Amino acid sequence: MNNNTSLIWNIVLTVALAVLYFLHFSGSKSGSASSSDSSAVGGRRIVYVQVDSLLTNYDFFKETKKELENKRFQLENDLTTRGRSLENEIAFFQQRAQTMTLDQARATEQQLMKKQQDLVQYRDRSAQQLAQQEADKNEMLYKQIQEYIKKYNDENQYEFVLGYSQGGGILYADTTLDVTQKMIAGLNKEYKDKASKGGAAKADSTSKK
Repeated sequence: MNNNTSLIWNIVLTVALAVLYFLHFSGSKSGSASSSDSSAVGGRRIVYVQVDSLLTNYDFFKETKKELENKRFQLENDLTTRGRSLENEIAFFQQRAQTMTLDQARATEQQLMKKQQDLVQYRDRSAQQLAQQEADKNEMLYKQIQEYIKKYNDENQYEFVLGYSQGGGILYADTTLDVTQKMIAGLNKEYKDKASKGGAAKADSTSKK
């Protein structure tokens, strides 16, 4: 994925993490931390996640990024092949144009123009499809992180989970409040479990046919 896509992933993740703040106020306060809690800051339960590290190590993100990059690469190769083929047809037409009648030349010209228009439409349509796939994956990422944060908050009852990234709004973060690895481990476990169940269900469905 390009830089713009990476930015979208970071924005999506930050929004998902922000949900935890609202969960605290909508749920019970019975789980509030005492002053001895290592994640309590000024009486508030606060932790943070390193956004870049989470994305880099989250299996779903890694596999999705690779999948989309492969599709983009395939599309670029396909467009290059189609474009070169059309260029060859145009060059061949230019070479033999003088031997054609006026009607033949006009007909061939129209055919080539139609092929060029079709190629442009194919390029635009394929790019839109790929962009939609990226948007769908972004939505899946958001939902997966949001669902995991809800479960994580049921056990920990944090008031704030901050998204920390280089160049972001947080200039310093105490490493004792870093829960990035816990988040990564939890998300990857859930993703692996879902993938295993999905594979088992698919195999079972195939065996029944």
